[in-house]
Amino acid sequence: MLTIILGILVGLGLGLTGGGGSLFALPLLIYVLAVEPLMAITVSLAAVTAMASMGAIEALLNKMVEWRVAVILAVGGMVTAPFGVALSRQVDEVLILTSFAILMLLIAASMWYRVIKQPDDAAVLRVNFDKTQDESGAICRLDNNQRIRLTAPCSIVLLVCGGVTGILSGFFGVGGGFLIVPALTFVTQLNIHRAVASSLLIIALIGLSGVASALLQGRQIELVVTGLFVIGGLIGLFAGRLMSRRAPAILLQKIFATSMVIIALATFFLNY
Repeated sequence: MLTIILGILVGLGLGLTGGGGSLFALPLLIYVLAVEPLMAITVSLAAVTAMASMGAIEALLNKMVEWRVAVILAVGGMVTAPFGVALSRQVDEVLILTSFAILMLLIAASMWYRVIKQPDDAAVLRVNFDKTQDESGAICRLDNNQRIRLTAPCSIVLLVCGGVTGILSGFFGVGGGFLIVPALTFVTQLNIHRAVASSLLIIALIGLSGVASALLQGRQIELVVTGLFVIGGLIGLFAGRLMSRRAPAILLQKIFATSMVIIALATFFLNY
């Protein structure tokens, strides 16, 4: 029951605030359920993959995914995710958790920056399939049919972005939405809503590669814990999405960023 409840909390974070909610999974698994860190990374990655897959299916049905861009970026991540998984086995667990805490602080700072400097984008917690906005200039530009022109420079940049995301995803057991969405809005002319929608498919594919490589590399995983955590996560995800339609977006982002700072500081304290 505790595992399901913790899964619900992670799912609520994902449903209310987007991809960054997966960052709560690893510390909850380690410090509350006492799951061994390397196993927790795999469980976290499996749960995030399942949740992102559900969101990706909805986004695909609503034709919000720029699937060619998503596939190219995902390929880069699927190639490097196994390296991230392998690297996590070579690094001391304390260093992994310390690095994770630093990552959380950086993401929290980024969220506060967006709330202050880019309130319109910060207000986008998840895909709103009815809302559109103007696209800006970028390396990957739209053609007359509103599809991304996949030039050589565009494809290379997408592969590099995917590669970096894959390493982080495999190493920390996170989805990487906090990196994918800013990357897509920066290097492509996709608006924020299509970027969020496309990121769900990317996270699902990269996560699948990470989980598969972890198992192939002999990483142990507790199937019961994973299954219960995923079930709780999906329940929380749907509940969070319903709540996000009424909750004030900017306030949620601030609460979420503050929670990440608290968890990051707690991780430092528990490790040293």
